[in-house]
Amino acid sequence: MERVLEAKNLKKQFKDGNEPRLVLDDISFSVHAGECVGLVGRSGCGKSTTARMIARLTPCDGGQILLCGKDITGAKGKALSWAYQNMQMIFQMPEESFDPRKTLGWSIAEPMRNRGWDRERIQGRMDSLLVEVGLTPDYGGRYPHEVSGGECQRAAIARAVALMPKLLICDEATSALDVTVQSQVVDILRSLCKEQGLACLFITHDLALLPRIADRIVVMHGGRIVEEGETVSLLRGAASPYTRELLEADFFRMAR
Repeated sequence: MERVLEAKNLKKQFKDGNEPRLVLDDISFSVHAGECVGLVGRSGCGKSTTARMIARLTPCDGGQILLCGKDITGAKGKALSWAYQNMQMIFQMPEESFDPRKTLGWSIAEPMRNRGWDRERIQGRMDSLLVEVGLTPDYGGRYPHEVSGGECQRAAIARAVALMPKLLICDEATSALDVTVQSQVVDILRSLCKEQGLACLFITHDLALLPRIADRIVVMHGGRIVEEGETVSLLRGAASPYTRELLEADFFRMAR
């Protein structure tokens, strides 16, 4: 199985006043084609910083990021453009990632236009993408404020996979949605992984979602990885006291 993402010994410091504060300390993990890895932990543990570093939105202070075997840690120019073609990110608030003055279809089509696709090819691909994420083609003519949060997130997924990237990074992509819509979005992401061989890094604080989507789980605490393993094995017999504390939280016991 192809190793799509490999994060090696990532480190990050931020300034807290005049003193440096270590946010990530020697983070290493990988994601393979067709696999979804859940990156979990409470707020402030470093999950989103890790995601932003992998997506090259925040620079690394140390370590290495490999995408499909290529080092993109300090990529610039054409190398960075290649990286952005092969990985996409879905954020927590989908409506904020769309231009409110443009239709959803215009935004979904943008990466295809940038690649020089003709209008007929773009329209066909856009229509099939909307159906694939559980919408109808007419949603392409709607504006972000005319659809629900769940529908907007489905459109965001369609845009993210338009050019068939190798890696999808979901940073709390379901946390702003209600439980029923969360389940639907998780099912869409799981299907994309299995049917298209897409690698997915799914960042969340909600462990209750993981049995439905994640093949493996990486648990973070205080900027470090405290445990990782296959989803079923880890949920049934966590070794780390911190992981066990998360599993014993009321919301998770009720979900099980």
